Amino acid sequence: MPMMYRNPAIPEASIPKAADPAHQHLIDTYAGEINKVASVWREFSPEDLEYRPHRRSGTVLDQMRHQLLSERRFFGEFIGIDEPDLSRILPSIQTANAFVDALREAAVRRLEILAAKDPSWWLQPVPFFDVQRQRIWIFWRRVLHTAHHRAQLTVYLRLLNKPVPAVYGPTADATWVGADPTHTEDASRRA
Repeated sequence: MPMMYRNPAIPEASIPKAADPAHQHLIDTYAGEINKVASVWREFSPEDLEYRPHRRSGTVLDQMRHQLLSERRFFGEFIGIDEPDLSRILPSIQTANAFVDALREAAVRRLEILAAKDPSWWLQPVPFFDVQRQRIWIFWRRVLHTAHHRAQLTVYLRLLNKPVPAVYGPTADATWVGADPTHTEDASRRA
């Protein structure tokens, strides 16, 4: 069963079908990651955007900017798809909702491009910093990078005493009938 989001940035019905069904998981995962990021970002109010838990930490706004800029670089420079001009990446209004809109706009465009790619394109080695990696490897590296920064911002939410949305399953703030987190040894024994 797919995760249910209150207000998905990319509804399930609008996720494109991959040209190669064996690669549909890439398209579904990227759309899901965008929905997870959007769910977290939407919890921040305007006064939260300059928050940082430590003087050496980035602010909420820094993290949002980094997400948009680093995705553009990963998909453009490393994966090798045509990305819009940098002037079209960052929102002119700096609110969480404006950043969510920019994130969604870029992702919807990328999803269409990625869904059309054949297996040989995904498996082609390309430059990644100072090494060569297959595009599929770079894609998964991007997903992990996104998860890392999203997790940072969920910690910021907790420190701000704001609700942490469910992105993989129930949280202390969001649960539902049928949610079954594994917090006990008995639950872990189920197979």
